[in-house]
Amino acid sequence: MTPITGMDLTGFTEREPGVWTDERGLVLSVHFFPLVPDLPAPLHQLEPLRHGLAQGAAQAGAGLVEAVTGAVDGVPALRQLIKVPRPGGPHGQVFLGSWTIPRAGCSTVLKVQAAEGATTGVREAAVMARVGPAAYFRPHPYAPALRGPLPYHVADHEEWDAHFPDHPLTLVRAALHRITPTVTLHEQFKALPAFA
Repeated sequence: MTPITGMDLTGFTEREPGVWTDERGLVLSVHFFPLVPDLPAPLHQLEPLRHGLAQGAAQAGAGLVEAVTGAVDGVPALRQLIKVPRPGGPHGQVFLGSWTIPRAGCSTVLKVQAAEGATTGVREAAVMARVGPAAYFRPHPYAPALRGPLPYHVADHEEWDAHFPDHPLTLVRAALHRITPTVTLHEQFKALPAFA
């Protein structure tokens, strides 16, 4: 069980308790962790929080696309978009979008993920052709000295989503934007001491 008591699951089918999928390949899941949240800094310290998250993702073989703070059902929360190499294959990536809703001694997470299919790299190639190689790769905005296994580049920016409506990153972002305002949390969870 998680403290998430409701959300709009239109288009999703439950596969097992706490896991839903849709016909476009999205996987939505909810999780509860009865531990002090493993975040590198409090939510109000955005710069060290983002820096630590970017470094942590790179050390895990992933790439942090973005990390922003906000609220889910009125509770301060952290939204992350991460890309990871597709397991078991030489090509392709899996994109993970999540809201972590931390409290002092526990957290709940809403996660949406989608993997690239047989065709990979189309978005990246098209954007690089548009902006040029020199403008394509950038230092990571949260950790400019970071050299991770998955480089930071502009093709992951939200401004390109409209050009690639079926790309997994676009789908993950859109699902989070749509579902987040509909999430309701248990009042006991909302009343817990804040994460600091």
